[in-house]
Amino acid sequence: MDSSAPHIHGASTYDRDLRDWGGHLEPLDGRSQNRGRLLWKGDNGLPEAGLWVCTPGSWRLTLPRDEMCHFLAGRAVYRPSEGEPIEVGAGTLVHFPEGWSGTVEVFETIRSVYMLR
Repeated sequence: MDSSAPHIHGASTYDRDLRDWGGHLEPLDGRSQNRGRLLWKGDNGLPEAGLWVCTPGSWRLTLPRDEMCHFLAGRAVYRPSEGEPIEVGAGTLVHFPEGWSGTVEVFETIRSVYMLR
């Protein structure tokens, strides 16, 4: 975005120019698809911030870096390899530390603003 402060108005319903980000690297059921809008990416690729939309399905996940997600819509559960499940929905804010691993199951299409560092 060509702006002094890149922004998206109405992020909770924004669909205008979301790009197809494909499926997940380790799908469990193969249904889930990703779309999104990159808001900002630093010169070295980090930090990165944007809007992510993901349809129902499940997959294995290992995060290579810290990720902060503010969920705006939908319903899902993140089940870590060790520890308690994290149920997410509209209004949930989660920091996933680098190396977090487990499974994700999306029940209703989720929408999240995120930042990677």
